[in-house]
Amino acid sequence: MRTKFSHITRRRFLLGATALTLLSGLQSLVPVYARRRLAHAASMGPEGETEINLAIRKQSITISGHEATAVTVNGTMPGPLLRFREGRTAVIRVTNHLAEDTSIHWHGIILPANMDGVPGVSFNGIKPGETFTYRFPLVQNGTYWYHSHSGLQEQLGLFGPLIIDPAEEEPVPYDREYIVMLSDWTFDDPHKILANLKKVAGFYNFQKRTVQDLFRDAIRNGWKATLADRIEWGRMRMDPTDIADVTGYAYTYLLNGLPPAANWTGLFKPGERVRLRFINAGAGTYFDVRIPGLEMTVIQADGQNVQPVTVDELRIAIAETYDVIVAPREEQAYTIFAETMDRSGFARGTLAPRTGMNAPLPQRRPRPILTMADMGMGADHGMGEMGSSDQGHATMGDAASSHGDMPGMSGTDQGGHGAGRDRPVMHGPDHHGPGNSMVAMMSRRRTHERGLGLEDAPWRVLVYGDLRSLHLLPDQRPPQREIELHLTGNMERYMWSFDGKKFSEASEPIRFILGERLRLTLVNDTMMEHPIHLHGMWMELDNGAGPQRPRKHTVSVKPAERLSVDITADAPGDWAFHCHILNHMMTGMFRVVSVRPETGGVKP
Repeated sequence: MRTKFSHITRRRFLLGATALTLLSGLQSLVPVYARRRLAHAASMGPEGETEINLAIRKQSITISGHEATAVTVNGTMPGPLLRFREGRTAVIRVTNHLAEDTSIHWHGIILPANMDGVPGVSFNGIKPGETFTYRFPLVQNGTYWYHSHSGLQEQLGLFGPLIIDPAEEEPVPYDREYIVMLSDWTFDDPHKILANLKKVAGFYNFQKRTVQDLFRDAIRNGWKATLADRIEWGRMRMDPTDIADVTGYAYTYLLNGLPPAANWTGLFKPGERVRLRFINAGAGTYFDVRIPGLEMTVIQADGQNVQPVTVDELRIAIAETYDVIVAPREEQAYTIFAETMDRSGFARGTLAPRTGMNAPLPQRRPRPILTMADMGMGADHGMGEMGSSDQGHATMGDAASSHGDMPGMSGTDQGGHGAGRDRPVMHGPDHHGPGNSMVAMMSRRRTHERGLGLEDAPWRVLVYGDLRSLHLLPDQRPPQREIELHLTGNMERYMWSFDGKKFSEASEPIRFILGERLRLTLVNDTMMEHPIHLHGMWMELDNGAGPQRPRKHTVSVKPAERLSVDITADAPGDWAFHCHILNHMMTGMFRVVSVRPETGGVKP
């Protein structure tokens, strides 16, 4: 049934869905030096401001021949490309035409807290019929994106790309560029999907192990080991095939708003250097990206320039961005293939010298299986048994606690970047309570390990350990204290949390002292990867790169991983901190980080 809102025909939708690449597509037809002049001219405005008007409303769209209702920005899904220049001021007026509150968060942008766009944390949201004006200085450059932080509107299409061109020359030259925005679309009501997950956590997993798998494993590993493995997973009440909460059964995977059959195409001339700006705007999907026949040189991660590293495949976590350079030399088409981590589906596009060309799709890979080693057990972790929440580990109280002096904490070389950081760490005697069903008894840094399902890929795969900041980071002070925070969950009850407590149960925010240098250590006690996003401040990833560790706004934490980031608490105010799997955030994996000056006698 048609809604009262305007209907987008398929032709109009296809045009609108590619509108996000229109500016970059047009600019790709002119040399880079001219493109910079065009961008600068387009940015001219009063007192150095760039003004943009956005309208949010519901509209009927068509995807794969099926009609659905999306939350659109200026009539398109994804929303339009917003392009700015570093050093100017963004003035963005957002008008809400919905019957409910809405918001826009500028993901990865450093700005004042009251402009961050998180209802209940930094502002009150945008009421129906109202216009809110965001105004903030542009103090960075790179590839970012924007999305709603109200309810499940992000899953319904309220997101789009945001590019900030540098004030100076780009460090790596290129001839043309395209945005490649990956997302997951559902024709079901997202609220119904969440309700189904609360009833049965594996509701959308149709890739569970079968009797055939049992016999196959027995032939390979022997009956004793196979049965012991099945018993252990049963005791934990977990399923090693639960890689993604929502799978291709309910999701259609999109590239720049288009399903695989629509085959979005970016044009090139052989010999050109093409910059692809990958953005994962999925609500619940990790993508493994490759372009068979082309190597990708990664030049930027989360909007920050990195030393170029050439790979054949990369995993892009939810909310991350990666910029790569490709240099096709042949007069042929190449497939951009973004396969989901659980292998239940894919998004695809094409790079080609002419429209209408196609390249073969690569062979689909079998779905991966979690092992006990992934859960902090086995020889790789020096541990042979998994513990329940009754055995537990060190807890951080209502928010998080300080460990005091850095040397010797948690039995690892916390102050440095050597081998000690990779040694497994045994959890302590305390527990997280009912909000956590299982605890990986051993955790370690896994930044040099490929992700699940990529271990045996016969080509170069990007890992966090490959990333090096292009320049020395400005704050080289050692951390003054450490906060340890555990990523926790109860799969059976579909509850997600930090330190075993949902957001509604956390009585205090996580407190940072304004101006301090601190280390945040994230320990994943669950069997899933979690993309963790800190608003308002950079996280400097401890990946062995020392003073050239990369800055990120989102870090993906593997199962049983102990991942540390260093933070300069230079952003006063209250900031959201959460898992970027939308349903995890909505069910409790969310906290507020409060940055305040130190007061007499009050510890953070």
